[in-house]
Amino acid sequence: MNTAAESRFSVRVTKDTLVFSAAHFITYRGGVCERLHGHNWRVEAAIDGALDENSYVFDFIELRDGLMALVAEMDHRVLLPLEHPRIAVAVSPDGQEVVAQFENRRWVFPREDCLLLPVANTTAELIARYLAEHLTDRLQLRRRVGLVGLRISVEENFGQWADFHMPLPGLSLQEDIG
Repeated sequence: MNTAAESRFSVRVTKDTLVFSAAHFITYRGGVCERLHGHNWRVEAAIDGALDENSYVFDFIELRDGLMALVAEMDHRVLLPLEHPRIAVAVSPDGQEVVAQFENRRWVFPREDCLLLPVANTTAELIARYLAEHLTDRLQLRRRVGLVGLRISVEENFGQWADFHMPLPGLSLQEDIG
């Protein structure tokens, strides 16, 4: 029989409602830029940790609702990278438009249709990391007792998933999280 130190549990949420439709383009292979296109992205989350006094790792409903809120923010948006070394993204002085430029290609979008992401490229991998970081903050996962890891998976196209694994501190009841 496993001891408590050897045991690990996970909870995972994946729902039909954890889907967002969004457009993007990425660059690859030293400067090739894809055409603007869209996906119906699907997201799932899993949290690893010890069982709490209620014999569960994390509340499914809280995890689902936190992830659904982030997915809703991404739905029906153009995803643009703010940290790409060769894609310039700027909001117009009046705040009404976003201009993105890569070499001789230029796109202009209504500001309300864009989500400006602090990523180098809008790949499924970096979108998964973005979601993990924001879900961690939103649910205060670093301040939760017993949690040791979060995994966010993003499906860009049917059967094509990217995973991001984020370690969590695994606080014990005795630790001061002040």
